[in-house]
Amino acid sequence: MPVSDARPDTARRGRPRGELRLTVALWIALVATTIPLLRVVHSGAWLPGAALLMAVLLMVGFALRRRRRMPAIAVTLTELAVWTVAITGVFLPETALLRVIPTGGVVQAVPEIVQQAGQEILEGVAPLAATSSLSFVIVAALGLLAIALDHVVLTARMPLLAAVALVIVWLIPAIAVPAGVDVVAFVVLAAAVLFLIRAETRTRETSVARAGGVSAVALAIGAVAIVGAVIGGPVLPPPTATAGGAGLAASIDASLDLGDDLRQPNDVTVLTFRSDAPQLPNLRVATLSLFDGEVWQPDRPRSVELSETAFDPVTAADGIRITEYRTNVDVSRLSSAYLPVPYPAVGVTGLEGDWRAVPYSRTLLTGQSNAQGQRYEVVSQVPRPTLEQIRGTSARMDDTAVDVTSVPADTPAIIADTAREVTAGAATDDDRLVALQSWFRGPEFRYSLDTPVEEGFDGAGVEAVAAFLDRKEGYCVHFAGAFALMARTLGMPSRVVVGFLPGGYTGDTVDGQRVAEVTTGQLHAWPEVYFAGVGWVAFEPTKSLGTPTQFVSASEPVDDAGEDVTAPTATPTSSAAASAAPTERPDSGGDASPVAARGIDLWPLSATVLIVLALAAAPAAAGWARRRVQRERGGVGGAWRAVQDTAIDLGIAVPLSESPRAFGARLIAQHGAPSAETNHLVGVMERLSYAPAAGGPGSGAAAGPGATGTRRAAAADDRTGIRAGASPAAGAFADAEAIRRGMLAAADPRERLRAVALPRSLVIRPGSAFADRDAVA
Repeated sequence: MPVSDARPDTARRGRPRGELRLTVALWIALVATTIPLLRVVHSGAWLPGAALLMAVLLMVGFALRRRRRMPAIAVTLTELAVWTVAITGVFLPETALLRVIPTGGVVQAVPEIVQQAGQEILEGVAPLAATSSLSFVIVAALGLLAIALDHVVLTARMPLLAAVALVIVWLIPAIAVPAGVDVVAFVVLAAAVLFLIRAETRTRETSVARAGGVSAVALAIGAVAIVGAVIGGPVLPPPTATAGGAGLAASIDASLDLGDDLRQPNDVTVLTFRSDAPQLPNLRVATLSLFDGEVWQPDRPRSVELSETAFDPVTAADGIRITEYRTNVDVSRLSSAYLPVPYPAVGVTGLEGDWRAVPYSRTLLTGQSNAQGQRYEVVSQVPRPTLEQIRGTSARMDDTAVDVTSVPADTPAIIADTAREVTAGAATDDDRLVALQSWFRGPEFRYSLDTPVEEGFDGAGVEAVAAFLDRKEGYCVHFAGAFALMARTLGMPSRVVVGFLPGGYTGDTVDGQRVAEVTTGQLHAWPEVYFAGVGWVAFEPTKSLGTPTQFVSASEPVDDAGEDVTAPTATPTSSAAASAAPTERPDSGGDASPVAARGIDLWPLSATVLIVLALAAAPAAAGWARRRVQRERGGVGGAWRAVQDTAIDLGIAVPLSESPRAFGARLIAQHGAPSAETNHLVGVMERLSYAPAAGGPGSGAAAGPGATGTRRAAAADDRTGIRAGASPAAGAFADAEAIRRGMLAAADPRERLRAVALPRSLVIRPGSAFADRDAVA
């Protein structure tokens, strides 16, 4: 009988062992998956309700398996019945029988509730309000997930499959609402999944095997993996797609986290474009309207399938000229789910793949394709009010699906006070914004990529804005964030745009139009303010970048570029547009100097190499650490487990049905194990597994000190090779180490290297299905 069969009495009788711990571990893992949902839906009663429902369902399953010994299908059906009663009683009691039993009215109402929730998700802006329909869908779905995973983990004993499902569910909110990695949520999920897997493996281990320090090793491996992912992940270069060309592709995130990109030692050309507009336009990828006091987040109104009618034509107040332009873009090295387009776009043609339009911001994004290698034409319609027209309107928005006016309650007073002070002499909203723009671009401020505004230099929160206004040094993120927030303190709707400056001309022409190229150095952020009857108007407060927005009088001449969609009243007008000439980004040492040559920073490459080497050495280090723990704490059981692990590492089958003596004989005959040490360790294992306990029945104690007892002990000693009076554990691990050395020496060199560098026993358990075959791959 192998040692793995030596189980406690309760296990021999078939009763569950460790299932309560496993049930609790599954509940913790399920709760961990709900944390990212707070990014999509505001917290509310759904959160504790879902946690309670999942706990009830899991405990019902545990109780039925432990007490009633019901078949798996009966347990699942019972859980579904409890789920149905709970969901009906909480959300649909009015139309239910006895307020908990579903009726035809309940069945009819469920599709309507689900459809309502889908409409709210499609048209709403994250985080959504926790309405009753959304709460119904979330709580019901999490309850069904708990039932499914209860069957997968507790019945089928497949925790890895459950872990995959949990990770997928955890990722859905991150895909729906792109944002920075939530480190806390990731660590919680990782720890919960590791705890779940460990809890399941403990239900299969014997007391002898548990003495080998498996928990300590598993904890160490899990901690190293989590810390490595949290610390090493941000250092590694982002994955990029290079379809349509060779070389490295840049990436861009729809956020204000542009500092690291702007401080790269070398620029990478990301696209070229040409336009019939009189000035090359900025190209936007996303708009950021939601501000919680810490970060500006991309607005996420509904998106629609890209078609000829995806964007409505641009409208403006009577008498305001609207001119149509065409811009052709060729993306060469940009791996992004967001497409750079001029504003305001009314049509895009030539794209390949599945792209969706966001009518609210007139931007495009994709969940399946990529900006890399795309060639497309954008038709845009630009309102061109005169100075008199823009002064005659006000910066207000009567109705919007996105909050573009709120100011956080903890905003430092210096921000609003400075805004009022700078704009004190202005008479109209346009005058106030032009005054702010001129102040930021004036002699008091300095463009700098290196000035530490605060510890979180690249932040755009209220504290960073206050520090920026005090230091008066920063880059586009600080200028744009401060301008937009100060505009809101003046009661004006504002947002921040992320995209690219127009870049520089290449000297080439296509169809009579000059071609410009845009590099990663032109990554930029700028603010926009909404004017009634005009729309969103861009401003350029960043010192020495672009051209400040200004409007000219109706009496001045106008260029005739583009095609007028609506004619102006009275005299033609000129537009407020981007720079007439391509602009370059200054370095941190001055406002007007070109980009200075930078040295090559070897730290990212060195850090990447070190992380790769550390990860490559991690399995071997983990195997060594486990053997050390087995030596110090494992005793005979740890020594025998070390031999089994060595066999698994070398691809040798370790079946559950094979006795220690048969297993040892096979290792001696086929795999180079030394016979003396192997026989000695096998004898110790047989004595521990089969010899009666001291003083128990058949132990020989009843025979007294006579010849019979002496002969029995002598026979046992002869059979096992253990000297009389010696501890059964004496020399056990020395035997195990000798066996390991012999088997490694007899193995093929490549197999020996793989056994040391990538020990399979870290993931394969002796006696498992993966170990019960000759090729443990």
